[in-house]
Amino acid sequence: MEVKVNLWNDKREREMYESFADLYGIIKTTEKLEKAYVRDLVSSSDYESECLKLIAQFKTLSSSLRDAVPSIERFAEAYRMDCPAALNRLLVSGVPATVEHRSFSSTANATSAAAVAECVQHFITAMDSLKLNMVAVDQVHPLLVDLSSSLAKLGTGILPSDFEGKAKMREWIARLAKMGAADELTEQQARQLLFDLESSYSAFMAALPNGGS
Repeated sequence: MEVKVNLWNDKREREMYESFADLYGIIKTTEKLEKAYVRDLVSSSDYESECLKLIAQFKTLSSSLRDAVPSIERFAEAYRMDCPAALNRLLVSGVPATVEHRSFSSTANATSAAAVAECVQHFITAMDSLKLNMVAVDQVHPLLVDLSSSLAKLGTGILPSDFEGKAKMREWIARLAKMGAADELTEQQARQLLFDLESSYSAFMAALPNGGS
């Protein structure tokens, strides 16, 4: 006779274990991506794009699990994860190897590349947070402020001065500023904000030199 054993006692515990599984998956995927890049099995542009997504997702998830997982290293050890490259990329470096080791012709180019990487991370962090139902004003507002600030750092040589995404973020920041910190976005507002973020992110990547590649 088969006996079903639940790892959780309630919805909150179930969501926590699901988040553990997501964190495990992100670390494992990053390790495989790092190895694929070193072995030249993935192009630099594809590697950088995917690595930026994983880093942003990791930051969002590890932040939400701060109380349950105070140490990522211990989490990896507890689940017997042999992922040194991933832990270095996610915890130590914080940027793709292409950004970390790229040779630039000038300091200005290095600054621009770092600013683009920062924007991508803020876009993905904001989108993933909404997908994780983090819709309180004091959760959403700082993410949009960080994104807006990072977009403002980009010169007109990289991003048009009339880039619509900047205006959309300013509008949302102004709207949230009129709400209380504990207030939450309605389902319709959260859906609209996610749509604006996704459309702005697509436009951002398309506006980059070489279409973000």
